[in-house]
Amino acid sequence: MNWSQELVDSSLWLLKAFTLTTAIAGAVLYALAKSTVWGRQFWRLSGEYFSIRRNPRAVLTLLAILLITLFGVRMSVLFSQWYNQMYASLQKLDERLFWVSMWSFAGLASVHVVRALTSYYLNQSFVIHWRQWLNERLLSRWVDKQAYFKSQYLATPADNPDQRLQQDVTSFAALSLSLSMGVIDALVSTIEFTIILWGLSGVLELFGLEIPRGMVFVVYLYVIVATVFAFKIGKPLIRLNFLNEQLNADYRYALVRLREYGESVAFYRGEAVEGGKLRERFSGIIGNAWAIVFRSLKFQGFNFVVSQTAAVFPFIIQAQRFFSKEITLGDMVQTAQAFGQLQDNLSFFRQAYDDFAGYRAVLDRLTGFVDAIEAADTLPSPTLEDGGRTLDVTGLNIRTPQARPLLADASFSVEPGAPLLIRGRSGSGKTTLLRAIAGLWPYCEGRIRRPDGERLFLSQKPYLPLGTLREALCYPHPPADDARAAQVLADVQLGHLSERLDEAGDWSRILSLGEQQRLAFGRLLLAAPRAAFLDEATSAMDEGLEHAMYALVRARLPDLVLVSVGHRSTLERHHPHKLELTGEGRWHFA
Repeated sequence: MNWSQELVDSSLWLLKAFTLTTAIAGAVLYALAKSTVWGRQFWRLSGEYFSIRRNPRAVLTLLAILLITLFGVRMSVLFSQWYNQMYASLQKLDERLFWVSMWSFAGLASVHVVRALTSYYLNQSFVIHWRQWLNERLLSRWVDKQAYFKSQYLATPADNPDQRLQQDVTSFAALSLSLSMGVIDALVSTIEFTIILWGLSGVLELFGLEIPRGMVFVVYLYVIVATVFAFKIGKPLIRLNFLNEQLNADYRYALVRLREYGESVAFYRGEAVEGGKLRERFSGIIGNAWAIVFRSLKFQGFNFVVSQTAAVFPFIIQAQRFFSKEITLGDMVQTAQAFGQLQDNLSFFRQAYDDFAGYRAVLDRLTGFVDAIEAADTLPSPTLEDGGRTLDVTGLNIRTPQARPLLADASFSVEPGAPLLIRGRSGSGKTTLLRAIAGLWPYCEGRIRRPDGERLFLSQKPYLPLGTLREALCYPHPPADDARAAQVLADVQLGHLSERLDEAGDWSRILSLGEQQRLAFGRLLLAAPRAAFLDEATSAMDEGLEHAMYALVRARLPDLVLVSVGHRSTLERHHPHKLELTGEGRWHFA
């Protein structure tokens, strides 16, 4: 071998292979995106990421990965030639050629190490940036337009959105790159080692027939037949892998839910019921796991048989030519190496079938997630307008998902400083009316004009984010300074907590529900919104505290547009106007 010439030849080969592969890969990807379901799914998820105009860095990095992948194919060819030279030197007892081969190996190995490390860095860097982009894109769509809340009203909401964002995004980016580069590596290597094997292969006698270059045809036939059988054996793994992710996510969600509602379960002594449900979910995981094991035993066992048979196959075929001195030991070893490489390349789709199965499952879950986001965004909603100082509701109709009327043709106004109390029996639609005013209830029509500026909704159980008490008090606004935060805590009779403002913890567990509701009133005072909507916001307080909180709000925010939902008669003194929901869509405003 002339290694200086190999440098020139390898450079030219890389240039040609890169140009040709880029053109073919682009055409194939375009065809897949237009003609296949999973191709359209991929393009829908990440088509924008690969726009040369919007994201040239991603495209250039991908081209660099492609180049270094092709370089790896060329290195495999050079190693194949080195094997021939080295074993030929041993057969000829040529010491000089042997040491030349060793120095050649040192050079090849050094280049190979640098190439492998560079490939690893480029691949990981590309996956990380792609994952960041896709996570931000999906997270923004999930959060910004309240799809995280509205999707619960869909006929088929996305299950386990946390898994889609945390796990499936990562798997999608990593598998997309590894499988695409694996396919290119396998196909280009197949071409190169077919050429090598073609040159080394002789006449193959089979059932009395002489087949020129027969080994090449045999390896192709061998792998194609094995691949067909492998696909048939491995096909159920697609569904089993999908179920595995879904069942594990459901079990994880049930465990989180038990922790979240631990106190309620403990009061009810519902351990037996909860334990039974958890064990039922876990048994589904185990049943599916065994199904995967048994199917994988068949699939992997078949692969092992195919691979082990292929290990000795080329030696058996070439043995007669070697012993008759038609080929050298180097030729025979290179034949085995080329045959094995070719067999591995052709077997790529068979061996990576479970990866493809997992990839299809990931694609299905992510596109299902996107479908849910888009469906949530198209849910109907009332006509919402912002402007003026009053809350005006005109011709509002609200119904349940089952089309039962809750409010029919309702019209009323709420002036600043003249709070409205919404009353009615349980299930009459009081909280649902607040959701409609917030734009969160899809089963309604009408016109709602809300005051300009900030609006604050206080629920019966306030949301307290993880973090410091100061952050919980000021949510969702930036933390207030010490003096203002301490004063507000004192105003809502939580002054004893002022020393713990910067203490981090799960405050929804540390504080009682009554304390959480008073903290929410402190949040209302700090935010000073133009309008506030309180849904049973004093249900955990005694009547004295309730009176103190409403009196405090009236004193500090006299021009507030205030709407309350509640059952207590003591609330009437704080609300000069009442909206009574009497059922079946009927209502009375006074």
